Amino acid sequence: MAQAAAAPKKKIEAVPDKLHVWPYLVRLEFLCAIVTIVALTVWSIVIDAPLEEAANPTKTPNPSKAPWYFLGLQDILVYFDPWFAGVVAPVLIIVGLMLIPYLDVNPKGNGYYTYHERKVAIWVYCFGFLVLWIALIIMGVFLRGPGWNLFMPWQYWDPHKVVALTSVDLPYAFGVRTYNGAMLFGGMVLSAYFAIGTAVYFFMERKALKSVGFVRMFIKIQLLLIMVGMVIKIVLRLGFNIKYVLVTPWFNI
Repeated sequence: MAQAAAAPKKKIEAVPDKLHVWPYLVRLEFLCAIVTIVALTVWSIVIDAPLEEAANPTKTPNPSKAPWYFLGLQDILVYFDPWFAGVVAPVLIIVGLMLIPYLDVNPKGNGYYTYHERKVAIWVYCFGFLVLWIALIIMGVFLRGPGWNLFMPWQYWDPHKVVALTSVDLPYAFGVRTYNGAMLFGGMVLSAYFAIGTAVYFFMERKALKSVGFVRMFIKIQLLLIMVGMVIKIVLRLGFNIKYVLVTPWFNI
């Protein structure tokens, strides 16, 4: 027993905190790339691409659709003015993606994947990517028919369909008829939306405010509120035919 107790214990090797990129990560990524290439190759051979007839300059297709990856932006034109859908929205998307490394300085999740520690980040990304991009692309591909009208999957794409829409501004829907009154009403609605949304988010993320800082948190909140506001505007347009929220003599939002 004494000899057994005196015998040196076998040292248990600790799991390393870091792994080398080569060969562990590179090998895994190479195998995933090979599997993806093989799957796409088989898919392209087995399934025929839905190609149409050659372009005819004398016959414009109805509807004229952009490539599928631009259909989200084309569908946004239904709900927003061209200056917003074609300029402001893409700039916000590009700038927002560029600002992610500078706004999200939380080290948790770097090098590994965890939902528990990054719930807000994952939900915000999924909302922006799935709702504001993929969902609009699906609507443009499968639900937008002749005249860029909205057709349900069970409806026939009637090329002669005419939808008489009576779009009104939000102040007009609430009985505000004067120019100054409409401008004031719309400004109050937008100010209240951003003020309440900012206050609620600050209250819910009090702990993150200490680690991230006020400026970073404020910019993140404004970008998030703009994303949610776009969805609200789409719902108002589809459900209530609301065209503008803020009406001014110089621009409309």
